[in-house]
Amino acid sequence: MSIRNLDDLLGEGVSGRRVLVRADLNVPLDKQSGEITDDGRIRAVLPTLSALVQAGAKVVVCSHLGRPKGAPDPQFSLRPVAGRLGELLGAPVRFAEDTVGDSARSTVEGLADGQVALLENLRFNKGETSKDDAERGAFADQLAAFGDAYVDDAFGAVHRKHASVHDVPARLPHVAGRLVLREVEVLGKLTGDPERPYVVVLGGSKVSDKLAVIEALLPKVDRLLIGGGMCFTFLKAQGHEVGTSLLEKEMVETCGNLLERSGGKIMLPVDVVVADAFAPDAAHDVVPADGIPSHRLGLDIGPETVAGFAAALSQARTIFWNGPMGVFEMAAFANGTRGVAEAITKADAFSVVGGGDSAAAVRALGLDESSFGHISTGGGASLEYLEGKTLPGIAALEN
Repeated sequence: MSIRNLDDLLGEGVSGRRVLVRADLNVPLDKQSGEITDDGRIRAVLPTLSALVQAGAKVVVCSHLGRPKGAPDPQFSLRPVAGRLGELLGAPVRFAEDTVGDSARSTVEGLADGQVALLENLRFNKGETSKDDAERGAFADQLAAFGDAYVDDAFGAVHRKHASVHDVPARLPHVAGRLVLREVEVLGKLTGDPERPYVVVLGGSKVSDKLAVIEALLPKVDRLLIGGGMCFTFLKAQGHEVGTSLLEKEMVETCGNLLERSGGKIMLPVDVVVADAFAPDAAHDVVPADGIPSHRLGLDIGPETVAGFAAALSQARTIFWNGPMGVFEMAAFANGTRGVAEAITKADAFSVVGGGDSAAAVRALGLDESSFGHISTGGGASLEYLEGKTLPGIAALEN
């Protein structure tokens, strides 16, 4: 791909110039306190922001957070992010109370060389996510007025045809930031000629969310290990009772067809942890995958499955993992995700964690992030890249 990157922009000189940076600061916030519970995405953009600050740019950062409905909503404010970003950069970050209004204009105009400002949540404006090209374009015009150049470092948003991702690059000189460049390079290895054996681990709740990537990956991988809530639809396709476990009835036939076509590549759980209820303190046991009681639900893969998955991973030279193996947020049902993650770190392989809940699990379980080859910041974006889809944000950078 022909994409100009941050070094190209820095080489031209950015001192005194305003640089608009699209970041992915969509971090989880505690519902009670409003405090950030995982700052991984903020840390991921620091290399790009620090390089611009050191080069004397006036840095204007924009991002979304959550899913507000096109109007200001205090629970989705980026104000807490501005505070944390300032702590990590070691200098205060000026915060605009709106995105393209009076506060934003005065905040941007007041920036000195090497200073950073953060605009309020992009999705407080209908134009950001509008499907109407004119409405989206009008908002992009307002955003682009804040920059002399544009840097996209929001890999987690490049699969969205949104104003700040798709339309602003057409209005300004544009480059990929450090994070986006790294993500594209890493995922390019997986879609190109990965070192074999190539093993993919997929989890999460729904088969329907992962169907396209399963279809795309099956011909390319050596083993496909399936856990998480989605495994029960596959088990049902094999004719097994799944109790009250998560089940997509409309996907059972599709899963059966995938199993038939896989040539034995798909590995499913041989045992699962079942519980009386979806609760952290629910009574639970390990049962064979073909012996789930009709009144119980599966919330994790079992120890025999972890051992089998670990054995397959130990042979791998390339690994991609997307989606937890169980309800890792509850300690009783976190062992499957932990066991598979630890097996990935022990494998002599280039490993990629595909963002989203997988990346959150790595941090929540206290695992060493450096023991993985790469932890993506974009779950949906990484999956769509592996599917071979055109990502609007990447296409905009190529133009």
